[in-house]
Amino acid sequence: MRLRQLQKPGSLESVTKPQQPDSGRKRYAVCGLSNRAIATFIRPILGSTTAEDGVLGYEANADDYSPVAELVALVDVDGPRMAAFCNELGSDPSEVACYHPDDFDQMIIDCRPDALIVASPDRTHVGYIRAGLEHGLDVITEKPMTATAAQAEDVRQAVAETGGRLRVTHNLRYTPRHRRLKQLIMDGAIGRVLQIGLAYHVDIRHGASYFVRWNRHRADSGGLPIHKSCHHLDLVDWLIDDLPERVSAQAGLDFYGPNGAHRPHDHDGRPLTGTAVDDQDPYYRSQAGSAVLPSAAGGSRAGSGLPYTVQYRDDRPMTIYDDAIDIEDHYSALIGYRRGAALLYSIDFSSPWEGYALTITGTGGRLETSYARALDGTPMTGNDVIEVQPLFEAAQTITVQTGGSGHDGADPAMRADLFGEQSEDSLRLGMVPTLDQAAYAVAAGEAIWRSAQSGTTVLVDDLLTAEAAPIAPAEVQCKRGS
Repeated sequence: MRLRQLQKPGSLESVTKPQQPDSGRKRYAVCGLSNRAIATFIRPILGSTTAEDGVLGYEANADDYSPVAELVALVDVDGPRMAAFCNELGSDPSEVACYHPDDFDQMIIDCRPDALIVASPDRTHVGYIRAGLEHGLDVITEKPMTATAAQAEDVRQAVAETGGRLRVTHNLRYTPRHRRLKQLIMDGAIGRVLQIGLAYHVDIRHGASYFVRWNRHRADSGGLPIHKSCHHLDLVDWLIDDLPERVSAQAGLDFYGPNGAHRPHDHDGRPLTGTAVDDQDPYYRSQAGSAVLPSAAGGSRAGSGLPYTVQYRDDRPMTIYDDAIDIEDHYSALIGYRRGAALLYSIDFSSPWEGYALTITGTGGRLETSYARALDGTPMTGNDVIEVQPLFEAAQTITVQTGGSGHDGADPAMRADLFGEQSEDSLRLGMVPTLDQAAYAVAAGEAIWRSAQSGTTVLVDDLLTAEAAPIAPAEVQCKRGS
C-alpha cells in the first residue's frame, strides 16, 4: 500500500497520487481514524483485503462491502497513526490517500469521494458534515450528530441549504430486541404510551475509560449526557415515535475527578500519583491486564495496535482523578414528550455490571425487558425475553435473539442500511434516524446537563437555535467547502 500525505510538520513527504480508473464502486472518505471507524466502517468497506481478524480493533467476521464500496481517503490529525494503519494493510493493492484536516478541500479534489464518513471527536462533526454537504457528498456520521444543540441546528440548516443527504448511526435501534419492541408498540400491544422507565448502568471498566479519553472534556464531547445518552434518548424517541419537549435533571461527578469517592491517598491525606495509583486504586486493579485504562504512570495506550501521537501522548498521562475532568459520572432526568408521555431516565458510569432495565407503560398494558452482562463480558440470565403484560389478558413472554457480533447484532444490520438498500422491514420500522430525531437526541442530552447545572426545567426547543449559548467556542477541524 502506498501512503500519500500532504506536507505537514513531522509528516511524510508529499507524493503525487495518480488518478485511479473508475471501479464502479461508491467511493468513501473517512474522517477520524478511531477504533470505532476501523471496526464499524473501514473493515467492512475493505472486506477480505484487510489484515487478519483481531488486528487494529476489527470485529471478527465483519460483513464485506468491498464489491460495492471503496475506501479512497483518510482524514486525521495524527499522521503516524494513519501511516501505521496503512502499513498494516500492506498486502492491499489499492491506495488510500491520507490528509490532515486542514487539507480537506484538497482531499476532495484529489480523491473524488462520493460519500464522507465522520467518526472523529464529537466537536469536529459539525465542520466535517457541513463541508461534505457543501461539496455535494452523501454524509454518514457517528452518533452523536454533533456535540451541542446549536451545532445540531447548524447541521439542519446546512441540509436545508444544500439539499444534501445526512445519515446518523444510532445503532442501538438495530438490535433484535429493540426492533421487536418497536413492532409491538406499532401493533398497539400496550395502547398509547404514557410512561417509560430506563435505568442504565455502565460498568467500572467501561465507565472509567471515558474519563481517560477525550470524552472527559465537555468542549470535546458535550459531556456524557450527549456522547453516551444520545444512544438511549434516540432509542426512546424512536420507540414511541415522539420528540422530547422539556427536561428536569440532577447530576454529579462523584466516582471520578479530583474528589472521586475511591481516590487513594497516602497516610498524610495526599492523593497518590503514578504507579502508586495503579497499585492501590480499585478501578485500576479491577482492569489489570485488560488494557482498558492506561497506566497512571504513563506509557503507551495504543490498544488497537495503532499509535496515538497527537490525541494521547505518552508524555502526558491521564488518570481518572485529574482536575481537567469537567463532565458528570451519573445523572437522572424526567423528560416530557410532546404528546404527553414521560421518561424517567438514569445512568451511572461506575456499576458492578453493565446493562439496563426498560419498562414501557401504555393505556393497554406494559412491556418489560432487560439486558445485563458481568464485568468479564459474560451475559447474565434473563437477557433474551420481552414480557408483554396486557391489562385484561394473560401475560406472555417473547424470546428475542441476543449475542450477535457488533453490539448484540446491531452494527451488521445498520451497515446493511448504510451501504446497501434499506429493506422493506427497515423502512416500515423507520430504522434510519431522521434529521430531527438526531438533532433532538443531542438537544435533550444538552438539556439534561443544563437543567442539572441550573436547577430549572429546560425546554428542548430553546436549545435548537443558532443563538443558543455554546458549551464552549466551536472548533472546526476542517475547511468548509468553497
